[in-house]
Amino acid sequence: MDLVDVWPVFRLRLRSPRLELRPVRDDDLPGLAEAALDGVHPPGRTPFGVPWTDAPREELLPNLARFVWRERAAVAPNEWNLLLAVVEDGRPIGVQDLRATNFAELRTVSSGSWLTRARQGLGFGAEMRAALLLFAFDHLGATVAESEAYDWNAASRAVSTKLGYRENGVARRSPRPGVVEDEVRFRLEAAEFRRPEWALEVSGIDEARPFLLSSVPA
Repeated sequence: MDLVDVWPVFRLRLRSPRLELRPVRDDDLPGLAEAALDGVHPPGRTPFGVPWTDAPREELLPNLARFVWRERAAVAPNEWNLLLAVVEDGRPIGVQDLRATNFAELRTVSSGSWLTRARQGLGFGAEMRAALLLFAFDHLGATVAESEAYDWNAASRAVSTKLGYRENGVARRSPRPGVVEDEVRFRLEAAEFRRPEWALEVSGIDEARPFLLSSVPA
């Protein structure tokens, strides 16, 4: 018996031309920790709702593990935050997540991500989001995808626009004490998705589906 027999969600694999996305396993944590410590965003600003990268090394590392374990343990049919390690040539370079609440009724997913700074500006952000959307729309039966980005985060906003999202309002957030930011919300309907020219390779979906969906999508 292997770990994938105990937790079949680990069998899931999404493969795009340059990347593999897979549920974060414990042996991915050291690589992800190094990717985070190498830097994720410019100093002085955080793209996250919770500024987890502000923590010193001795706190960031166990906090990352706690977050992965907590979100994994909470995965249940129709209510989940699926954390996917983004892997390039066998090395984790970031995380792409896929979240849903009451998925059976709403058929709506949301997403967030981070990528080590050394691999930014190479088109990976769009590739990993496109892979996630292909999976959500074509394999899980989602009909709407949502995302958000702070107004200053031009790179994240550009990815959303490129893939067909429409702006869907603005909210005020305070990611750090004394800091107020405008957060732009985005919404994408499946029919408006600007699909990439490449095809997504998916494996392990049959094993993972019962942990994500209470029934097969119509």
